Amino acid sequence: MTTASAPLPAALVEALRQQFGTRYSQGESVRLQHGRDESKHEPMLPDGVVFAESTEEVAAVVRLCREYRVPVIPYGVGSSVEGHVLAVHGGISIDLSGMNRVLSIHAEDLDVTVQAGVTRKQLNDELKGTGLFFPIDPGADATLGGMAATRASGTNAVRYGTMRENVLSLTVVTPEGKIVRTGSRARKSSAGYDLTRLFVGSEGTLGIITELTVKLYPIPEAMSAAVCAFPSVDAAVDTVIQTIQLGVPVARVELLDALTLQAINRYSKTTLPEAPTLFFEFHGSDSGVQEQAELTQEIAQGNGGQDFQWATRQEDRSRLWQARHDAYFACLQLKPGARCFPTDVCVPISRLAECIHATNEDIAQVSLPIALFGHVGDGNFHLVVLVDTDNPKEMAEGEWISQRVVERAIAMEGTCTGEHGIGLGKQHYLLQEHGEDGVALMRTLKTALDPLNLMNPGKILPPQA
Repeated sequence: MTTASAPLPAALVEALRQQFGTRYSQGESVRLQHGRDESKHEPMLPDGVVFAESTEEVAAVVRLCREYRVPVIPYGVGSSVEGHVLAVHGGISIDLSGMNRVLSIHAEDLDVTVQAGVTRKQLNDELKGTGLFFPIDPGADATLGGMAATRASGTNAVRYGTMRENVLSLTVVTPEGKIVRTGSRARKSSAGYDLTRLFVGSEGTLGIITELTVKLYPIPEAMSAAVCAFPSVDAAVDTVIQTIQLGVPVARVELLDALTLQAINRYSKTTLPEAPTLFFEFHGSDSGVQEQAELTQEIAQGNGGQDFQWATRQEDRSRLWQARHDAYFACLQLKPGARCFPTDVCVPISRLAECIHATNEDIAQVSLPIALFGHVGDGNFHLVVLVDTDNPKEMAEGEWISQRVVERAIAMEGTCTGEHGIGLGKQHYLLQEHGEDGVALMRTLKTALDPLNLMNPGKILPPQA
């Protein structure tokens, strides 16, 4: 466990205590909570934690920390898997979970403005009765601020896109402690640089997102979900590719390998066939959903798919997708006490079958339990590599499999991360994907906006020699 090496300036501590009282803490348990996430990385604790309740309070903390040259790290619920919230250089963690108000719902315009600490489930609960919903679903009940900061997506991305496409505007606290609005509620704009897109995916390294305006969508007239098992992963992936290329507007299509299904059955008490499996969901009118489902079933059967199990009732669909969302935690139980060495890549859909097939050949060469699942409708899949972080051999195998799948994805004109982000875990792949000039341009942006390197330092950009 890593802790800060230098104490905070006494004047800063006093100022924070005076302004925030009990909402400022240096307690060991509070710091530990804010210095770890779901990643394989050892905890790195901040020196103190502020529980902010408004944009103005966040700005005040940032100004104080800038005055004393102390880093700041934004924190939502800590569900990231690449070390985003770890305090690499100590500093102050700003907990935004108390900023959890839905500020305004504009049903007629299909958008909503929220504080950054609102979670996706909370938002959809508050939208009940409007006939609208927010579709971005990364699995974890993450905050919308964290989802924007990491450019999250999830199971619905194949139809509704990612956070990049669904954020209309942001309120951001800059490294100087200024409050900036990056856009408006208009659906398009040609006014100046696209500041919204600059901060979406910046992982707290350029500023702290405190409010968001995001798109909403009408709840479909009809929804239907299905599960189908296949004789091989290749057959399942071929089904996905053919379905997408035929233009079937599936809302979700998820691949889970046999090991993942085994883990899910144990964890969620389900009885699904323990074979490579696709989860589908279709949205639209009654006739449209039926047509989509029939065509997809025909494609699947042509690839050896069998035993289509349909779920049209809300409670059945919810149970099905809850089992899918539990896949990560279910897989952790395959090796009690292990940590996850996560890898997620994304490739063009035409290369997906080739990429997954080659990855499975690599998996067969290591001794670790490795589950494969993902949002294959948009070419994104994950490996859950279970390692004992105290075992050098297992860590080496984890590094090897991660490197193999990332380098393969980049060679196929894909990306080293489809949705997890860079954080600490994938910095060394940034040069491979973007090249020296691309990374140099990123450094120029970082230096221009944050010359003191106080905003979540040590993340995204690879260390310089």
